[in-house]
Amino acid sequence: MLADEVLVAGQWRQGRGAPIETVDPATGQVIATVRAASLEDVEEAAAAATRAAREPAWRELPAHLRARLLHRVADLVEQDADRLSALQTADTGKCRTETRALVLSAAGTFRYTAAALETAEDALTPARGPYLTMSVHEPIGVVGAITPWNSPIASDAQKLAPALAAGNAVLLKPAEWTPLVALALGRLVHQALTEAGLPTALLSVLPGRGSVIGDAIVRHPAVGKVTFTGGTETGRTLAHAAADKLIPVSLELGGKSPTIVLEDADLEQALAGVMYGIFSSSGQSCIAGSRLFVHRSRYEEFLGELVARTEKLRVGPGTDPDTQVAPLVHHRHRDSVAAYVDLARAEGATVRCGGAAPEGERYRDGAYYLPTVLDGLPNTARVCQEEIFGPVLVALPFEDEDDLVAQANDSVYGLACGIWTRDHARAWRLARRIDAGTAWINTYKQFSISTPFGGLKDSGIGTEKGRDLIRGYQRQKSLYWATDTTPLPWAAAH
Repeated sequence: MLADEVLVAGQWRQGRGAPIETVDPATGQVIATVRAASLEDVEEAAAAATRAAREPAWRELPAHLRARLLHRVADLVEQDADRLSALQTADTGKCRTETRALVLSAAGTFRYTAAALETAEDALTPARGPYLTMSVHEPIGVVGAITPWNSPIASDAQKLAPALAAGNAVLLKPAEWTPLVALALGRLVHQALTEAGLPTALLSVLPGRGSVIGDAIVRHPAVGKVTFTGGTETGRTLAHAAADKLIPVSLELGGKSPTIVLEDADLEQALAGVMYGIFSSSGQSCIAGSRLFVHRSRYEEFLGELVARTEKLRVGPGTDPDTQVAPLVHHRHRDSVAAYVDLARAEGATVRCGGAAPEGERYRDGAYYLPTVLDGLPNTARVCQEEIFGPVLVALPFEDEDDLVAQANDSVYGLACGIWTRDHARAWRLARRIDAGTAWINTYKQFSISTPFGGLKDSGIGTEKGRDLIRGYQRQKSLYWATDTTPLPWAAAH
């Protein structure tokens, strides 16, 4: 077994917490043991990060030189793409095609953020008197970033790149189940900082139990902003802690996203899109299209073909290039998904396909679950309302547009939606009526770092990505410069 170090206060060493075993979801075998961070490590990292963020070499570094640092990280990620991809597949179970795309996405995030940094501008505001008024942006100081297990390197980059671009130091807490790729990315950032002669304590990578290490990071007095991607209940707890400190928080949380097939949809296009929206990543995606709404006139036709194609999806390890549905991230998570399908049966659902772990020697030790399609339940059923985070699709018919919107919006979540239709005017109308931060029309799960991403309702607060992604990690300050020598009114009284 490989023992891996953690990054504390700019130094690579064994953490002082309990060991964490990371397991290959395809085989159930332990692939690494990481000595986790402790509360003492968090304290040391936060103190060092505070000092590093205040060092003139970093705080006063011109924007174009900070951008050069980000470009260097992107170079290192691209050069190491094969290893990072293989590491993420081993740690998460994901298909290699997906993990390679996530690695390259992370590199692209660093590059885009570098460009946004070099072209960011502060503003001269219209003066209302004999003075010059300016609005400028400054670093917050120390940022606490907590990332999920389902797409770690891409999520890490979406927080690290803008936080560093803004001039901050970062305490990064990766998910307990998947710490390896975050630690690998940390080594590349550490290398880039070292090469540039900058304080290496600007980044600490602190794996451990979220309820202990994540909570300690959020509550630490030095941390001036928290950014979190993960479950809604955990996000709500972190938001309360941030509110007690009166610090900003950005939360990208859960979803139960509707994907909608109108009566005029191109069925081939819709079938491929619906299947990709829920079964890619084995359904372990906050934006997974997990609620399928089909117009009643085409419901049985569409569902029958969907089930027939779903049964042919190839389930296997992420290392197999033929695999379409890889194992779930952990055996405990697989059991949680299975429990939801059992609940659906108890609520009266019809299991059209799947609904079990695959059989056979190839699957015996892995965290596999068959892609599953359920129907026969009302939208009020728990499996239609709660996030399952697995390859489980719940199908529901709708009568007309008002019925569709009412059902689609009857959810505590509002992260994403997909709309399949040939009628562009109707697509626009529905996209504006559905409660969702992102709407895809005749496509699904397409992303651009240049386009803001966030959720409504219980799906989160704030946005990531987009032209202004750096501003969320800065404080705004106003400056007034007098342009004449006229005394202020009180001066004349002396």
